Amino acid sequence: MEAAKLGLPRLTHAGYDCPMSGNNERRKILESFGRSPALLSAALREFPRKMWLYKPSAERWSIHEIILHLADSEASGYMLCRHFIAEPGITPVEFDPGRWADSLGYFHQSTREALEIIRRLRRMTYQLLVTVPDAIWSHTIVRSRPGDILLEQWVELQEQHIPHHVDQMRENYMEWLERNPPRRAATHSHLSPKARSFSLTTC
Repeated sequence: MEAAKLGLPRLTHAGYDCPMSGNNERRKILESFGRSPALLSAALREFPRKMWLYKPSAERWSIHEIILHLADSEASGYMLCRHFIAEPGITPVEFDPGRWADSLGYFHQSTREALEIIRRLRRMTYQLLVTVPDAIWSHTIVRSRPGDILLEQWVELQEQHIPHHVDQMRENYMEWLERNPPRRAATHSHLSPKARSFSLTTC
């Protein structure tokens, strides 16, 4: 969906005093990468807070847990991006999302603060990426999967990360709605004749 239809800000590069690469596809990916926290905030307004802790199954994350995972992932990505630029070729320590979710007490952590971490770190990484020269985009680091990866490839993967989890949130919401359908207001047709008579005489 287009940013304008979501009411999201359109990112520009003029404020950073650094021209972007002439690569139009890279520009589009970077702008989408930079807008992702706003996309997340817009999506979260669709979901009642009372269902953020709902888990479709023991193996799947709740919306609350997804938000905390995104904050941890953003902190990891903040460091990885800088490794690409300043220390290409290294093998950085990677975090295990499942182990972190099981061990870090996501249930007790603040989603408000997690969303602020996501917003601030993504913006800082975006602002850094729009300044780097073309040669930096071919820098690599070594990862356990899929092995050597280019900065450009990594940004493409990161650009998809938040939208992927927004889709998971929507799946959670739809399943929650199926199990908790909205209650319909009582109407006169559903009342007994005696109750309907009393209702009409007291209106």
